[in-house]
This record gives sequence, C-alpha cells and structure tokens, in this order.
Amino acid sequence: MAKRKLQEINAGSMADIAFLLLIFFLVTTTMESNYGIRRKLPPLEDKNSPPPPVIKQKNVLEIVINGQDKMMIEEKPEKVENVKKIAIDFITNNGKDPKSSDNPQKAVIMIKHTRETSYKMYISVYNELTAAYNDIRNRYAKQKYGKSFDKLTEDEQKAVKDAYPQKIAESTPKR
Repeated sequence: MAKRKLQEINAGSMADIAFLLLIFFLVTTTMESNYGIRRKLPPLEDKNSPPPPVIKQKNVLEIVINGQDKMMIEEKPEKVENVKKIAIDFITNNGKDPKSSDNPQKAVIMIKHTRETSYKMYISVYNELTAAYNDIRNRYAKQKYGKSFDKLTEDEQKAVKDAYPQKIAESTPKR
C-alpha cells in the first residue's frame, strides 16, 4: 500500500474571512452605555438678580443620608421602602396637616448626603422620589383627563407637570 499524500487546505483566505466576521460583529453589536441621571443645573447666579424666595420650613421635606447609608426623614430614621409614601403624603397634603406642605407648587424635597453616601443608596432614594411624582401625576391625569400620564398629549402633560412640579433639591450637610 502506498501512502497517500494529504491534501493541504488553502488558508490564504482565512484571514480575510476572520476580518469580515470581526467587522460584522462590530457593526451589529450594540454597546450598553450608562448616561447617569439627567439633571438641569441651575443657571449661574447674576449679581443683580433678586434674592431667592423664602421657603417656609413646613414646605420642605428633608431627607438626610449619612456615610453609613442610614436615612432620616424629618429627623426620624426611615427605610427606603417608605420614601415613596412619605413623599406622596407630603406633596399632596394641600394644607390638611399644618406641619406639612401647603400645596404641590410649594412642596420642595431636600436631599442631604455626604461624600461617603453610596451611589446605590442615593439612586434608590432618588428613584423612590421620582416614582412618587410619577404616581401622583398619573393619578391626577386619570382624574382630570381620564387616561394615564403617558397617553396624554404634550400640552396635557405640561398641565399635569405644572400642577405637580418636581422640586427636588440637593445639598451636603454641614459638618
């Protein structure tokens, strides 16, 4: 028996095929990107501008998060799960409780945190506050227009946002 010579595989075009596959996967793959929280920063303060309006303390809901991620709302320890309900009660108070906000236009939620506060805790609290505003606006939209907030026209959404403006302020606590 004679040994047969093995045929060689032409590998000259393998590099071309690999290159084409690489380009294909680069073009068709989507990359996940984190954009963070959208914020509109306040404008630079003009020296000639009038002083900011005085806000009554009862119209401010103070949330403090310390460096160990412990949270206090109005100087009482609270859990993240309770933030949404407390915020809804505060915003929609309409003067019923004399110690709480007069109306939604005057209600301000102040988040105070330290540099040591974890990003996860801060985002959790902020998400609960956003959920509170979304819930309030959705209820108001159903009551006034008979449909959910996301189904409203732009003008209707603006009217709902004007009725319940989202006012969340931030500061770092004094040491």
